[in-house]
Amino acid sequence: MDLWHGLVLITSIHLLAAASPGPDFILVSQQTISNGKKAGLLCSVGIALGLSIHILYSAFGLAAIIANSANLLWVIKVLGGSYLIYLGWQGLKAKASSSEESAKPPAVKHSAKKMIGLGFLCNALNPKAPIYFVSLFTLVLSADMPMYQIAIYGTWIMVLQFAWFALVVTLLSRPRINQKFKQCGHWIDRVLGGAMIALGVKLMITRS
Repeated sequence: MDLWHGLVLITSIHLLAAASPGPDFILVSQQTISNGKKAGLLCSVGIALGLSIHILYSAFGLAAIIANSANLLWVIKVLGGSYLIYLGWQGLKAKASSSEESAKPPAVKHSAKKMIGLGFLCNALNPKAPIYFVSLFTLVLSADMPMYQIAIYGTWIMVLQFAWFALVVTLLSRPRINQKFKQCGHWIDRVLGGAMIALGVKLMITRS
């Protein structure tokens, strides 16, 4: 797969994954609402940096697997596709939350360094991340792919992650938009869930 084709695939998949509510989204939302825009952006930086851990062991480890075992790669694709379908199904089941469920306790303020560290650990310790990143890289890696191309993919994923959460922080910094987001959040989850299921099926049936 050429570089640009891979970047398009990674962009479409990772933006969907980043937009799906999870620990990172909850953390950024909480810090933005409780402590302001700067706190949310600092957490976003930490989350993007935390991705480097998953990118390193997934991309380079998976590259070795591809070079040595086509059958094992197929098994990983099936497992990864199944996981993406599972995530999509969870999104399709999303329901509107009540005002009581939306309420969150006030967050504790931290220094910039601790805020970045909070975001870093939230992402690096996410137990669902390993399966997701292996699933993602099975779509774009090949045995003859140069290391610089893998590095470009990894860097681009981190840029996408920060850009998405920076947008979330900007939106949640505006009270009116924040309220609207809460009201239609379950519909967003359902649309993203359907797209994630389609990507999971694509991963499972892709043979090369």
